[in-house]
Amino acid sequence: MMRSLAHTVVAAVAACILNSAMSAMPWRQAPDAAVPRAQDQEPVILVGAGDIANCAISDGSGAVATAALLDRIPGTVFTVGDHAYPSGTAKEFRDCYDASWGRHKARTRPAPGNHDYITANAKAYYDYFGDSAGPERRGYYSYTLGAWHVVSLNSFIAADRGSPQIEWLRKDLKDNRTTCTLAYWHIPVFSSGPHGSDVRTSAHMLEAWRVLYEFGADVVINGHDHDYERFAPQDPKGKADPRGVREFVVGTGGGGTYDFRQIRPNSEVRNSRSYGVLKLVLGATDYNWDFVSGAGEPFQDSGASACVP
Repeated sequence: MMRSLAHTVVAAVAACILNSAMSAMPWRQAPDAAVPRAQDQEPVILVGAGDIANCAISDGSGAVATAALLDRIPGTVFTVGDHAYPSGTAKEFRDCYDASWGRHKARTRPAPGNHDYITANAKAYYDYFGDSAGPERRGYYSYTLGAWHVVSLNSFIAADRGSPQIEWLRKDLKDNRTTCTLAYWHIPVFSSGPHGSDVRTSAHMLEAWRVLYEFGADVVINGHDHDYERFAPQDPKGKADPRGVREFVVGTGGGGTYDFRQIRPNSEVRNSRSYGVLKLVLGATDYNWDFVSGAGEPFQDSGASACVP
């Protein structure tokens, strides 16, 4: 009887010690502390444009109009270059960009353009945006937005195979595999605008497109041509591919407008008479887009697509 009672006490003490030890283990988490799965993430909003503030055009009224759109659209703001015309000086950033889009600076994740680099190797751009422009003033970085992996690249520096930027991009995509991926930068690979006919310029970011296609990226956003254009998903050779990357050109931030020239294959929608912003609602496995006009002729483009499986 005494031996049985002793065994019972010993067993109870051992069980108590074991339970305490397991509770203290760092890898053992309660169910409510679990990390949300991607499919459980709520949709998020990414909105923006490029080619933005030009005080020489009606005192910057285009950028004022598109900034007013951002006032009523929540979420993260992207920019795809050429923030302050014509030369990206500190004065132009202060008097033109900051006076309009500047009130959304705290939620803006920018990408630089060629006009930003005209003055002192984009010094005013990096001074203005600080850490939001990425580390070490290199102009490329990535971040997580909802269930999406988002990459901001620099189309004014080397982007050929073996360049630091492309080697970083390949590693970044390898380390951040998600169902949905989006990238943005200034100079487009495909465009029906005047810059799209310059083969040397449009080919500058082709290697980035190849890497993004290889890793199953879904969306690319660019500026440079001052118009709006949406392409069907395509491969790096410009051939239609349902598993390819969809490109938006959104150079409609307020810096002037361009006429289209040679219409490129897979170009689905085009407009060069309206300033506006592109609003994307990013879901766990899909996305919706909506071009929201701010000034000029009324124009709208909207749709939805699943991410590349």
